[in-house]
Amino acid sequence: MNRIVTISFFLFITAFGFAQNGKLLDKKLIDISLTPYWYQFSGNDTLKTNYKYLDQLDFYAITYQSDSSIVKGITIEPKKEGAFPVVIFNRGGNAKFATLDVSTLIYFTAKLAEQRHIVIASNYRKEEEYGGADINDMLYLTETIKEINKADTSRIGMFGWSRGGMMTYLALQKSDKIKTAIVGNSPSDLFKIAEYRPYLEDKVFAEFIPNYWENKETELKKRSVVYWADELSKQSSLLILCGTKDNSCPHRQYDEISHLLEKIEYNYQLMKFETDHTFSGKKDELNIEVIKWFNQRL
Repeated sequence: MNRIVTISFFLFITAFGFAQNGKLLDKKLIDISLTPYWYQFSGNDTLKTNYKYLDQLDFYAITYQSDSSIVKGITIEPKKEGAFPVVIFNRGGNAKFATLDVSTLIYFTAKLAEQRHIVIASNYRKEEEYGGADINDMLYLTETIKEINKADTSRIGMFGWSRGGMMTYLALQKSDKIKTAIVGNSPSDLFKIAEYRPYLEDKVFAEFIPNYWENKETELKKRSVVYWADELSKQSSLLILCGTKDNSCPHRQYDEISHLLEKIEYNYQLMKFETDHTFSGKKDELNIEVIKWFNQRL
């Protein structure tokens, strides 16, 4: 009898925990003038002219529930009143490399937020799997935004850069809640990335993807959209941004995924720019295209 009660209690706790996925646990206003990145955007302790628009935005540090993990993230919200479309931003990198911070969001998404969008981003769980169970960390944000008063939860977009683009492809495979998405300099075939960058395979894939060497073929296929492009949500649309001088992800990958999307008549667009992995010298053009895409489709 005691064993039955114990099992029932465990199942109740488990079900309750999963019911809380995406639950906003904490939200604190960030004073960007007190962050280590303030000097990048200011002079004489005031915002530089081209960053004055940041005065119109509020930045928040958040924590939320994702399966059994407590995950950290950041939101940007317009100070104006209203109901605004939401864009989930998926960062690149892994673990402490390219960690999400205020400066990341300012460079990639603050201009979008200024144009009356809410941006929400995750740093992924500590036990990340590079596109494994940590996919939930971004998918559950569609629940988290229900607790943000200014969020219009009927209009959700997604924007992923580098590894974050891979996560975005996975989101479009697993969810119909994303109305439109943008990926930038993102891998579509991890087998070819592993060949091109053996160091990445040894130090990232093998370290973060569970049982990588035993299940390499299965795990890389799971994370490579070229093997399941026909499973992307037909209710969404996609903009692919490519830097032709990107040494981290060769632009041939974009031609390959573009060809596949063309064959299945997916609603997408490919744009190429003569720049590198971080879009050096093309940030203004990047902002223009990102804002235009989400304004038209959200």
